[in-house]
Amino acid sequence: MALLKSFVEVHPDSHFPIHNLPYGVFKPQPSSSPRPGVAIGDYVLDLSEIASAGLFDGPLLRNSDCFLQPNLNKFVSLGRPAWKEARATLQKLLSATEPTLRDDTELRQKALVPLSSAELLLPVVVGDYTDFFTSLHHTKNCGLIFRGPQTPVLDNWYRLPIAYHGRASSVVISGTDIIRPRGQAHPSGGSTPYFGPSLKLDFELEMATIVGPGNELGKPVDINNAEDHIFGLVIMNDWSARDIQAWEYIPLGPFLGKSFGTTISPWIVTLEALEPFASQAPKLDPPPLPYLTEKVSKSYDISLEAQIKPAGHEDSGVVTRSNLKHLYWTLTQQLAHHTINGCNLRPGDLLGTGTVSGPEPESRGCLLELTWNGQNAVSVNGLDRKFLEDGDEVILTGYCKGRDYTIGFGTCSGKIVPAAP
Repeated sequence: MALLKSFVEVHPDSHFPIHNLPYGVFKPQPSSSPRPGVAIGDYVLDLSEIASAGLFDGPLLRNSDCFLQPNLNKFVSLGRPAWKEARATLQKLLSATEPTLRDDTELRQKALVPLSSAELLLPVVVGDYTDFFTSLHHTKNCGLIFRGPQTPVLDNWYRLPIAYHGRASSVVISGTDIIRPRGQAHPSGGSTPYFGPSLKLDFELEMATIVGPGNELGKPVDINNAEDHIFGLVIMNDWSARDIQAWEYIPLGPFLGKSFGTTISPWIVTLEALEPFASQAPKLDPPPLPYLTEKVSKSYDISLEAQIKPAGHEDSGVVTRSNLKHLYWTLTQQLAHHTINGCNLRPGDLLGTGTVSGPEPESRGCLLELTWNGQNAVSVNGLDRKFLEDGDEVILTGYCKGRDYTIGFGTCSGKIVPAAP
């Protein structure tokens, strides 16, 4: 696999070699209709052109119109055999030794669009969005901050992947500005709550599963089949207003402190591409109940990074480095647990991991933890930050580094703009 080479020139540091081929949706020109594509080097391959040319000629995709859609929902619903067929076709078409696309000048010019001129869109229509809370380090730090050292992690956390139902309507593509939310916060001094723009605006370094085939209402997904329901992963930033969150979250959990914006990266990296970077998941103590016990329990060695570019500055500075393998509960346990009560997942649903924090202070995945709720400051290019200021841009990224190649997710970014008057 590592020797595979494309006729499209790919820089050694590119996130998008032929081993990756992540899926997204784009417009080649502002007036174009949205269509599916895969990233290869500095280009996006227009799958609507490849399909129209009759080059998806395998038994499962030969007569499918899944790549003539304005989103990837139909393709992700087809399941793993179709995904494998598409990947094999695309890797062959893009390989250095295959003349079909390489030597067809007209098709190549139509189908290979420079990424610099493409407008990237949400890859799927997100019908439902759930955010989990699966990093032990993040959970423990939040418990220490909000509840104190007596019971930072509650007993139920070790028994099931905790989550809340988020707001799909405010899931946005990387590069979208985030308007500082207004809301209530704890009264300071008097008995009347503060009301106004959030004073504790934060990012959260997360990843998220894009659901493939769903399940019928009332029919849970077996833990050992859960991987077949995961199309791939994106980077996610679940923006959080910590002051609004702290005032509202008891007794029912997050609401307006979260629902004003969730940003995802444009490229979905498939589990097939991530397979060489699979790693053993941590051992759970106590052992999980039978419906959460996996024959093979795996995570992925995905390096994650968050940078802040302060308002008015050209350069960004790294504020945290973490890794997906720090999660306590696996992606498949999250999905299986979500369905155990009979809840039906649908193609394109988004399942966030929760903030991915590691054991070291420099691997804490949000400012709440990094600044210990504003008690300390982090230095970004010589500037102090306790929480995000207007004009600050947050840039998240993730990648897997192999011996012969790197695959990555590109970036997931957003800039804070002032609250509406």
